[in-house]
Amino acid sequence: MNKFTRLTATACPLDVANLNTDQLLPARFLKLPRSAGLGAVLFHDLRFDADARERPDFPLNQPAWREAKIIVGARNFGCGSSREAAVYALLDYGIQCVIAPSFGDIFAGNAVENGLLPAAVSDAEATALMSLLGEEPRLPVTVDLEQQTITCSDKAFSFVVDPVRRTRLLNGWDSIALTASYMDEIAAFKAADRTRRPWACHRPAQCATDQVTNRNNAG
Repeated sequence: MNKFTRLTATACPLDVANLNTDQLLPARFLKLPRSAGLGAVLFHDLRFDADARERPDFPLNQPAWREAKIIVGARNFGCGSSREAAVYALLDYGIQCVIAPSFGDIFAGNAVENGLLPAAVSDAEATALMSLLGEEPRLPVTVDLEQQTITCSDKAFSFVVDPVRRTRLLNGWDSIALTASYMDEIAAFKAADRTRRPWACHRPAQCATDQVTNRNNAG
């Protein structure tokens, strides 16, 4: 996945608490392959009426925020079901970061797994940021993951993200790449464990070969 370090972009305020994954991507669209472009159905039932006409009062339908890459949301963003396709829909639309006071746990994990930053701020900071954007919709917002800061106009906030998730996003690592980053430590542990507990090896011949290899590499 792509690295996330710093993003300056238009941010769309979406003041809806407990916005769930079915609102992000209604269940009937889960049958679509991602290649179909899930961004087109992001927030479908909030963005469109029963006749598939845009609702003009929905923020992403307003000219200033159509190209937004950041969403500023309310508490418990992405709660509900575990559907990873909700994150796909955000990314396919162009959203790279969601700023909110809190997130559904599974949503936040799925977001990081796909390179989308869930940046947690206080309720007051989210409200202040949405207020700024309501007054001046085209104000750029800068999210700096290295510094863990958000700046907009003359306002600056710090945000919280799990340290391991921060490392993964900065490096563009999925779960497998994160594990691979510890390969030296894993190899050292396995070698030490074979010395401590030779009786635990289920394949003695392979263990002996590994020990010889480790000694040669050490030399």
